[in-house]
Amino acid sequence: MPITPGRVVWYVTGRFYEDKQGRLQDVGYFLYLEGLQGPLFDSSIGEGSARLTFRSAPFQAKTVTNGNLSLSLDAVGDFSVYLNDSGGASFDDPESFSRGLCVATFQRTSVVVGETISSPVLGGLAISTNVFSADLVAGVPFELDGTRHDFRQMLPHGLTQWGTASANPLAALPPYTRIVAFTGSAVAAG
Repeated sequence: MPITPGRVVWYVTGRFYEDKQGRLQDVGYFLYLEGLQGPLFDSSIGEGSARLTFRSAPFQAKTVTNGNLSLSLDAVGDFSVYLNDSGGASFDDPESFSRGLCVATFQRTSVVVGETISSPVLGGLAISTNVFSADLVAGVPFELDGTRHDFRQMLPHGLTQWGTASANPLAALPPYTRIVAFTGSAVAAG
């Protein structure tokens, strides 16, 4: 059954990873998915027990600066959703977010605009936001705790997601030079 347009579809959290060549990718897990029966976590809430995860294809962003506002223009790209009943993802291993059954692939429909606002005070507040729309380009039915679900039925017209991130990076791990935590909230398009 389709999710009503304008209704919240999901809440996710994850991290952006940037490598030495400036390529970005994002990975994370679902905190909430409308209409899903059964728990989204194998045990306690966190990436290690998340049963539904996501990972984007690597992409490049272009930057435009306007005073203390930095704009990031991300190219159209794909991200996929994975079901792994036993969890096992780790932010120390971004590839672990694409283990399991790929149940959906979405494609961002246009350039993503992200904004970073920084305080002129050293160590002051810095926050990033972004928004994008995405169409579902592939999906397969999947079962979670005995109930069948299908993103093709849930989101036939895609979604729009707003994201918020700390502009203060986390400790990097090779081969990445910058890692930033984020959260996203999406609504159904229609």
